[in-house]
Amino acid sequence: MTRAISLHDVSKVYTKGTRVVDRLSLDIAPGEFLVLLGPSGCGKSTVLRMIAGLEDITDGTLLLDGERSNDLPPSGRDMAMVFQSFALYPSMTSGDNIGFPLRIENPGGDPRPRVDATARMLGIEDLLDRYPAQLSGGERQRVAMGRAIARHPSAFLMDEPLSNLDAKLRNHLRAEISKLTRELGATTVYVTHDQSEAMSLGDRVAVMRSGVLQQVGTPREVYALPRNVFVAAFVGTPRINLLRGLVRAPLDGAMTISLGKQFLRLPEPLSLDHQLLRVQQGREVIVGLRSEAVRIAKHASARPGEVPLTGLVEYVEFQGHEALVHFNTGSRPAVVPDLENPRPASRPARRRRRDGSVLDRLRERAEALRAGSVAVLDRPADAAPGPEPAHLPGDLVVRTTPDIDLRHGMQVPLLVDLAHLFVFDQHGERICPAPARLPDLAE
Repeated sequence: MTRAISLHDVSKVYTKGTRVVDRLSLDIAPGEFLVLLGPSGCGKSTVLRMIAGLEDITDGTLLLDGERSNDLPPSGRDMAMVFQSFALYPSMTSGDNIGFPLRIENPGGDPRPRVDATARMLGIEDLLDRYPAQLSGGERQRVAMGRAIARHPSAFLMDEPLSNLDAKLRNHLRAEISKLTRELGATTVYVTHDQSEAMSLGDRVAVMRSGVLQQVGTPREVYALPRNVFVAAFVGTPRINLLRGLVRAPLDGAMTISLGKQFLRLPEPLSLDHQLLRVQQGREVIVGLRSEAVRIAKHASARPGEVPLTGLVEYVEFQGHEALVHFNTGSRPAVVPDLENPRPASRPARRRRRDGSVLDRLRERAEALRAGSVAVLDRPADAAPGPEPAHLPGDLVVRTTPDIDLRHGMQVPLLVDLAHLFVFDQHGERICPAPARLPDLAE
């Protein structure tokens, strides 16, 4: 049996008024693997604990298979949770740890057959007689997963289960988790701050920031069409290049986006997305370029849709299978707060909910802004003076082949593929590519 989980305008407020989850709505289909992704402290673990019944819901409704379950005790939810800290009983063997919840559910039954079957599934048959202190970190996590799997629950709730393991072991167990959850067919909600885990594991990814849901979609959708600049910056390795730009759209000339000392000339005839940028004439925007959207090549070899730039080599990261080249193009990077520290200094007043089809669609756009601005183009007037945040060398990172021979200070021709150009407004909302569907006020 698997389970559908729905959260409708769910909020969590602690006694001192700290709002850690703000009106989150999310539907999780039976058998789906959904990943809650966001920086530490953004509220994703609190959401998981509310689903499990370990945290009370302040406002909103939790539905399990369509039935209101806000007050249902954890024991009645038929869910199994895997914790970051393993949470094994040190005085019990691995076999006893796996069988403990089975003995609680059925005191007179024999848990051994299900314990043995679970151990075979996880490849830990030879660890059943060992105590947690005799196990490595990876073995402890397998035992913790076995304790959850042995119950045959309707849903798995996993709270950063791999964060305490080394990188190589994380990659191995990540593949095992993906295989096991799909074989068992149980609904899985997985919490992580590691976007690589989220992209490789999830059927869908829900990105959170400061308690507010920013975007939900498949890994491909979240990467290719981020809803705002925070999602664009948080998802993707290396981090997306974000540059401050100024739109210039003269009536008698080509439209350009100035990047400071250089500019991007938008080819004519303008695409629909680029035509919509005319309303930003004279306004500062944020230009987003993934590292694969720029290539090192002579300007004369430009393909349709590519425009030239020039960069000075600042630093080359050799990755083995590829190289990441940091260029200085004379541009100014845009700042995205809360990527590492999720809580803004102050929160805007909570908006009153209103109904109506048009307002509902407009509210979707406003939801991503409730936690505060997702981009900073200028230092706030009341900000204390001090140095700018530290940045890696250069303002543009380009992914290229590992055999490239570049040295510090070289001037290199670059070509930007405008088909992969993102433009965000001053609030950090994506305006190019345009939303797939614009609100129709006539409806």
